[in-house]
Amino acid sequence: MLNHNAEIMCVLEKIRLDRGIKPTAIRRIVLKAMTVFGGAFSLADLESELDTVDKSTRSRTIHLCHENLLIHSIDDGSGSVKYSVCSSSCACSLGDMHLHFHCNRCGNTYCLESIAIPDIPLPADFKLESVNFVLKGYCATCSKFAT
Repeated sequence: MLNHNAEIMCVLEKIRLDRGIKPTAIRRIVLKAMTVFGGAFSLADLESELDTVDKSTRSRTIHLCHENLLIHSIDDGSGSVKYSVCSSSCACSLGDMHLHFHCNRCGNTYCLESIAIPDIPLPADFKLESVNFVLKGYCATCSKFAT
């Protein structure tokens, strides 16, 4: 039986192929590193995990993955954009957007994929381009220590 990260890596490889991202050694290394986090990660997190990979290469790979809907970005209000690996069914369109939860204690950000962002009726001639819907509080681990 495959371990969880290996299963995620297999899913990522399939998504990568489906989305037309050519396999290179460095892209595979970056994709593998993304699975280590098990949730949202920042560019700084990825830099710590891949300190031997050139900064511009990491940035280009993140941009390519984001452009090709392999990862989505999250503005959780922490001042650092986070990224999360998309599920195989994710298209990262407005209709597929979901909520995120940012823990005030540990600083982790979680995708709440089962909770969709509700449709919000906008005034005539308004055009929605993005939505930032982040809940803040304490994750399951940190809520035990919150007062």
